[in-house]
Amino acid sequence: MATKEKSVFFCKSCGNESPKWFGKCPACGEWNTCVEEKEVRSKKQEDRRQKTEVVPMPIKEITNAEEQRITLPFEELNRVLGGGLVLGSLVLVGGEPGIGKSTLLLQTALQLSGKRVLYISGEESQNQIKMRADRVGIHNENCLILTETDTKEILKHFKDVQPDIVIIDSIQTLSSPYVDATAGTISQIRETAAEMNKIAKTYQVPVFLIGHITKDGSIAGPKILEHIVDTVLQFEGDRHYGFRILRTIKNRFGSASELGIFEMNANGLREVTNPSEFLLSQRDEEVSGIAIAATMEGQRPMLIETQALVSTAAYGTPQRSSTGFDTRRMNMLLAVLEKRAGFRLSMKDVFLNIAGGIRSDDPALDLSVVAAVLSSNADIPIDNRTAFAAEVGLSGEIRAVTRIEARIAEADKLGFEKIFISKYNAKGLDTQRFHIEVVPVATVYDLATELFG
Repeated sequence: MATKEKSVFFCKSCGNESPKWFGKCPACGEWNTCVEEKEVRSKKQEDRRQKTEVVPMPIKEITNAEEQRITLPFEELNRVLGGGLVLGSLVLVGGEPGIGKSTLLLQTALQLSGKRVLYISGEESQNQIKMRADRVGIHNENCLILTETDTKEILKHFKDVQPDIVIIDSIQTLSSPYVDATAGTISQIRETAAEMNKIAKTYQVPVFLIGHITKDGSIAGPKILEHIVDTVLQFEGDRHYGFRILRTIKNRFGSASELGIFEMNANGLREVTNPSEFLLSQRDEEVSGIAIAATMEGQRPMLIETQALVSTAAYGTPQRSSTGFDTRRMNMLLAVLEKRAGFRLSMKDVFLNIAGGIRSDDPALDLSVVAAVLSSNADIPIDNRTAFAAEVGLSGEIRAVTRIEARIAEADKLGFEKIFISKYNAKGLDTQRFHIEVVPVATVYDLATELFG
């Protein structure tokens, strides 16, 4: 069979293919993302896929078909998938090594009753997977383990087993015989992902792909991998905390801003159905610099603790540091406090932390950050039964945020007695149905007056 060998240059960011090296990708404009790969393809292999004729149809003649979903044993996983696992969907789960991706999907496979699951591992042996299954204490005869990396062999076993769900651990270990390149290269990842997508769509079987991430937090491989799949889930968390967060980055069958929370323990992962109670620390006495924010992650309201420490700069240049919150956003809020409210913070160190290892970019965190900074600066504690939910603008105004009623209801449910919101959110708001006191404020100066007089 006649073959041809050539050097191909790929962009790691977008997967753009070029016959020559480039410094700046002509497709996405990224710099220094070019990698060289040797490709050996036969003409017969390039033309192996059969072409199917597609006829254009008027949009009004296309019928709406409701997606059939499989309900998974983890409600948190069902939430981020949009209500369950859609038949024929391709789901990519990314995360750092050791964060719990394999444990999450293995537990899901072992707890799923009435469905045959094919768990394909290219990283671990069958004995290693059995040891993890013994650790979580679950056994399921319908969960079949296969250690294989060749996609051609995987297809053969797939046809023999006829599973209801397929789990691939991981996509970077698979290799296709149609591409002469080592596993994990851009061309192999692109080819194997396309083959798994074809299996999912042809046989209407959902496929989970576990993916590695790079040092900057993005999923390893070409960006086209995220375009091929239907859903991208990011599994993240701090190794020093027991909490693990499953975020939806992309979802063709549901919301792309959902979040699920798990707790890692000796027996595997356990889902956290009410994260607010776990993320709020229990303190015997009130301490300055702590404020509670009522945030939204997708459709879920959640209360998280904001901690701030303001102290006189020991050296000439003041330090600014934040964990779980955007440092640039914190610097903006400090500038607003200095310019609009008259608080002198330019020569003071400011440290900010979101407790529990949580990272959030909800604009409603602004008001709690401001309250925590003011509390630490004045060394006056805020009542731990007070919550905050509003955005702060550059002119010092307190801006409205979305779904304020859900935020208030969550604080009310957990026994909070007061919540500060924007006065623009208070318009038309029925506060009589809540047991919590709703305090509308217009500026950061008004907030400081209400809190500290």
